[in-house]
Amino acid sequence: MEIVLKGRRTEVPERFRRHVSDKLAKLERFARKVIRIDVEVSKEANPRRSDESHRIELTVHSKGPVVRAEAAADDRYAALDLAVDRLQTRLRKAADRRRVHHGTRTPLSVARATAAVDGAAPATAGPASAPAESAEPAAADDGPMVVREKTHLAKPMSLDQALYEMELVGHDFYLFVDADSMMPSVVYRRRGYDYGVIHLDV
Repeated sequence: MEIVLKGRRTEVPERFRRHVSDKLAKLERFARKVIRIDVEVSKEANPRRSDESHRIELTVHSKGPVVRAEAAADDRYAALDLAVDRLQTRLRKAADRRRVHHGTRTPLSVARATAAVDGAAPATAGPASAPAESAEPAAADDGPMVVREKTHLAKPMSLDQALYEMELVGHDFYLFVDADSMMPSVVYRRRGYDYGVIHLDV
């Protein structure tokens, strides 16, 4: 398992790099087919956010879906602990799902939960899976600033799979290509345990 660690707006000391490696090595019991874990360490310079000044983003690349978790705290060690705990929870969910699909039980389809949505738009929109490339911030003279650009693979998938992958990356929305209609679509979380789906007819 390869661990790729980089810092944004901060230096990452060797001691912390070793700590990250030791901490993430324990995740192999949850996902034995992990190929690479990307670790991004960033620091917020805003003194008003000192309690969340250090942020850790973990992205697991394996033969299955991308699994992602992030957390912020007043120091990088605490942020790492929180992020790893969240990542473990999502990896455990993925492992449980694989056992269900390979066993005698059939998981309940979420298509029922999304069949009667009222079409309300999600609070946020955009690609939710891990990016293949991330662009530097760009600004316009008379418009909003583009802070990040993401490109991700658009492999057609079922609604159930899209919802599952949305949970694994910890987002409230997920952009995908619907395997049945081949339309660009977004599944998103509504209040409680309800979900919505938007299909884009192009």
